[in-house]
Amino acid sequence: MYTPIRRETVAVVDYGMGNLRSVAQAVMHAARASDRVDVVVTASPQVVRNAHRVVLPGQGAMPDCMAELERSGLREAVLHAAATKPLFGVCVGMQMLLDHSEEGDTPGLGLIAGEVVRFRLQGQRQPDGSRYKVPQMGWNRVWYRFEHGASEQPPAHPLWAGIADGSYFYFVHSYHAHPAHPAHAVGVTEYGVRFASAIARDNLFATQFHPEKSAAQGLALYRNFLHWNP
Repeated sequence: MYTPIRRETVAVVDYGMGNLRSVAQAVMHAARASDRVDVVVTASPQVVRNAHRVVLPGQGAMPDCMAELERSGLREAVLHAAATKPLFGVCVGMQMLLDHSEEGDTPGLGLIAGEVVRFRLQGQRQPDGSRYKVPQMGWNRVWYRFEHGASEQPPAHPLWAGIADGSYFYFVHSYHAHPAHPAHAVGVTEYGVRFASAIARDNLFATQFHPEKSAAQGLALYRNFLHWNP
């Protein structure tokens, strides 16, 4: 008896503020090896609700992103997705998951407890003697094996499978996440201060860096997301 292949839809949320083309192309590229995944860029709340997986990109200022998410009518669909299916937040899409941002004194979606704060690097110098610049712009390393204060190292998040600890990813940002619970920081980066460059809780995973601009390791992260069943 023939059993049809079950196809999955991955919705890239279009609320007018994300690097949609690059994100969608990267997810499509990551899905190429599978004949079961359809990637759609959508501004439809119903499509987001019906999708099996959701990617929430973000680019620009946090106040604008939150305002456009509300204006577009997609806020409730994103909250529904966050409660029911795997969701991947990218850049400001990551910051939006937290409670609040210093940028414009902006409330977030409150899905992961914590704050978004600005880099405070005045007067600090990098190892080569140059001053730290804000925004951080360029490649930096992400570490996912680090201590949370427990006697044993917690396991790495499943989305890091096949990606070397300390791999380089591409960043463009002036603000960074400060989760209230250390266990929600599943990747850390050093830029004058150690900060959470990847956060996760239950079915939510998000990165401050741009996987779609991060070559093979970024595609591997999206590929892992397509197969992740939290």
